[in-house]
Amino acid sequence: MSRPLTNIGSRPAAYGPTEWGLTAVIGVIWGSAFLWIAIGVDSLAPGVVALGRVTLGALGLVGFSRARKTINRSDWVRISAVALFGNAGPALLFAIAETELDSAVAGMLTSAAPIMSLIVASLFLRRLPGAAQTIGISLGFGGIVLMTIPSLQGADAAPTGVMLVLIAVVGYGISGNLLVPLQQQYGGIAVTMWALIISTIMLLPFGIATWSESEFTIPSVLAVVILGVLGTGIVRSLAATLAGRVGAARMSTTTYLIPVTAIALGVLFRGETVGPLALAGVLIVISGAFLASRAEKA
Repeated sequence: MSRPLTNIGSRPAAYGPTEWGLTAVIGVIWGSAFLWIAIGVDSLAPGVVALGRVTLGALGLVGFSRARKTINRSDWVRISAVALFGNAGPALLFAIAETELDSAVAGMLTSAAPIMSLIVASLFLRRLPGAAQTIGISLGFGGIVLMTIPSLQGADAAPTGVMLVLIAVVGYGISGNLLVPLQQQYGGIAVTMWALIISTIMLLPFGIATWSESEFTIPSVLAVVILGVLGTGIVRSLAATLAGRVGAARMSTTTYLIPVTAIALGVLFRGETVGPLALAGVLIVISGAFLASRAEKA
């Protein structure tokens, strides 16, 4: 019997404490990843940043015994697809994009991931998603738009950078769906580690080719270390675990927390103020995430 492409058999029930906990942790960590990329490309070539993050991500997971599970030969094509569309491709695309695009803008554009995951899931399953899930994800995206309007004024948003980020988002939609049955078979940490190892092989030529163009300053190197171990290895294994429990589209709503996290940190640590439009957006995002987390009807 062939393995399903996506979330057949994933947990259809409403979110419990585990799902909400994973969502919060993933959202906060991913919310900081774009800052680390921006600091990394300050002095390192995009190819080096991309290679460094996936290599360090894999190394951060290899010490866990659960990560070293044997993968069936028939599943290596899917693991490789996850490596390409979910790791290697986006790692390189984001690094290149943030040489001409503000990190905040890149993070906000990534919030389109749930919509893309929903579209891909519908194509894979050949059926429309549930009403609550569709409304929740769409409502959350509307809240993101409200939050980002004030932030995009005067921001650096070159068309090429925007296009690269959106291509990466398409990759996230594909890989997120492929992750679900793989995680259910092997566990999130094993799928993530093997996919990152393959991603390292894929990105090795880009890293070697641009090594001489890089200046290895302490801030950029430390940023890539944090980005790799925490923002790639650990967070992707947690995301894979959540995807296996709730499905790709519901898991990807964690990206809605990226601008929420940015706004909260700005208010707490930088004395920034939040306008009424952004505050309304936060409330809408939370409402959308709550709807998307509700039980799926058969």
